[in-house]
Amino acid sequence: MQEYYYELRANVSSYKELFSDFLADTLPVGFEEDDEGFIIRSEDELDTIAWGLEQFREALQKALGDTIELECTITKVQASDWVDAYRSSITPVEIAPFYIHPTWEAPKDGMVNIAIDPALAFGTGHHPTTASSLQAIGKYVNKHSRVLDVGCGSGILAIGAIKLGASVDACDTDEVSVANSLENAALNGVEFNEVWEGSSSLAKSSYDVVVANIVADVLTFIANDLKKVTKSGGVLILSGILDKYEKKVLAFYKDCELVERIAQDEWVTLILKKG
Repeated sequence: MQEYYYELRANVSSYKELFSDFLADTLPVGFEEDDEGFIIRSEDELDTIAWGLEQFREALQKALGDTIELECTITKVQASDWVDAYRSSITPVEIAPFYIHPTWEAPKDGMVNIAIDPALAFGTGHHPTTASSLQAIGKYVNKHSRVLDVGCGSGILAIGAIKLGASVDACDTDEVSVANSLENAALNGVEFNEVWEGSSSLAKSSYDVVVANIVADVLTFIANDLKKVTKSGGVLILSGILDKYEKKVLAFYKDCELVERIAQDEWVTLILKKG
């Protein structure tokens, strides 16, 4: 373990959800959110991330015609201090039938346990989109299901489906996410049927359940690909959607039946049935 880690504190005055989407799409590691903004920690220097946030702020200002204040501060901290503080801030989360816990916490009897270390990847069950996706998986996936997790990230959704007995494929356009998913699968003693770097368009099969916890714009862009790999009568679980973009997403899936809507805070997960 390195002696030091780098910590980037990014405070934003407005449009925090758009900055969150930007970080979720671009960071190879997880990040924390609080009332002021975001905290990013890494063994590598974070100057490039700070520069990227500044470029994103400038692009947003031009697109929206609004002034956005951004303050980035990078500090170098002792690894032992960071690890102790980080571990104490992460608690297990229960999303029936799943119990998601870091490796330093014990599993829970009577639950479907998923071990995920938050430092390894974004997607630990604490964010509303991950939590509602797991809730939907618990309801719509069973041991007979063939499942595809699109944009697998940490692999938490795919791992949950595998632990319910499903046969699961997974994909992500980010090679770091694919590596993290494989690492977390091994940590949990499960295996993917198949996992690849790339989009769902590379799938060779069709699926009973297709899960995509991404962002609204991407869900509209890949709508035809997702529907193509979903079996007739199959289920699409779409998450990562801010409620203000819900109608926009649904317009691209109007040939599917909306069977359930799970809302938490300003986030929405849609469960659709393909005709």
